[in-house]
Amino acid sequence: LVARGTNGDVTTWDPVENIHRNHILDLSILPARLPEKIQAQAKEVALAISETLQYVGVLAVEFFLAKDGRLVVNELAPRPHNSGHHTIDACETSQFEQQARAILNLPLGSTRLISPTVMMNLLGDLWIDPDTPPDWSTLLKTPGTSLHLYGKREARKGRKMGHLTTLATDREEALKRISQIRQSLDLPTL
Repeated sequence: LVARGTNGDVTTWDPVENIHRNHILDLSILPARLPEKIQAQAKEVALAISETLQYVGVLAVEFFLAKDGRLVVNELAPRPHNSGHHTIDACETSQFEQQARAILNLPLGSTRLISPTVMMNLLGDLWIDPDTPPDWSTLLKTPGTSLHLYGKREARKGRKMGHLTTLATDREEALKRISQIRQSLDLPTL
């Protein structure tokens, strides 16, 4: 994720490691389990793309990491993006606030990661029926976990209905908490 203001100021968030299931974003992990060199290269490419396009706002640049170590741009999303939802809870400035700052010519905020985190999408598959969500009580008892529901009227298989983030003192603890939540929701293990 990169943000560029109307005055040309730019900033990036730490690169996210995304895991997809059935071609839909399942998890975003921070800090990413990627070499620093790859993370630095991802930031450089994202910044170069935003500069070349003279883009204003938040831009998500999604990469594939090829087996030979090359980064290959897969998608450009000219908006706040699902893979940046962790910023709501885990960063000093969320992608949504940064979008407003960028287009209103306000100073861009700090993108510092406050806490290691894992974001997990909640798909309509979890709903008991199109109108009945699962019991969130176990999830909400997990320390450092926040639930974000999008207010969509009807759940459908594969539809993003919300997400959760769990913050922890380190990435491994965040992954452990997500694993426990996944187990309670009968989701595949990590």
